[in-house]
Amino acid sequence: MARDRNKKAAAFYDLEGTLIRTNLVHTLAFYSLRQQGLWQTLKKGTETLIKLPAFGLVDLYSRNVFNEFFFRSYKGQSYDRLRYFADELFEKVLKPAVYPGARDLIQKSKKIGLRQVVLTGALDFTIEKLMEYLEIDDYKANRLEFVNGYATGRVLPPVMASATKAKWIREYAEREGINLSESYAYSDSISDLPMLSIVGHPVAVNPDFRLRQTALQHDWPILDLR
Repeated sequence: MARDRNKKAAAFYDLEGTLIRTNLVHTLAFYSLRQQGLWQTLKKGTETLIKLPAFGLVDLYSRNVFNEFFFRSYKGQSYDRLRYFADELFEKVLKPAVYPGARDLIQKSKKIGLRQVVLTGALDFTIEKLMEYLEIDDYKANRLEFVNGYATGRVLPPVMASATKAKWIREYAEREGINLSESYAYSDSISDLPMLSIVGHPVAVNPDFRLRQTALQHDWPILDLR
């Protein structure tokens, strides 16, 4: 027991809806509007708009299925072009979308010695600047598969969603010597219930209806960072 008490603790955050108000569709729309050539821009932008209702329905059914379905929209896009626009994505879309209370929450958490860790379904290259801006210590994001410099539309495993986040946290804690009983987890969605349930201090942030009800039933703190 003494060894466990001497372990470090961490704060694990979901990203979209928890720390920022944007979601994966905003990022896809940003890239769709920056396709090379006017026709490609119009074509990709129109395709994205048409798919929005389908994205919503699939997300309600399964977050894991949503991720695999959603990222097919990146098929054929070049790695260099996606990386090229990542800084603009941060400045124009992600940075303005950070909730007013997010940085304050992170700074307070850092002051009590917690390691700051983000788990997100976003693509890794799209959030690098944001992680630096928020002063996050570690993060785990989804990764697109690229062949000969072009996206196949496939996400490399593990797909970061639902129970996969909880599994990753357990492995991370074991590897890094993190005491989960002393750690915190923050999310806005009931889909992250597995992640919230494995730490000693789960917190509902800007919660959806089902997560709010669960938090009230279990007497978990509820935060509004908006």
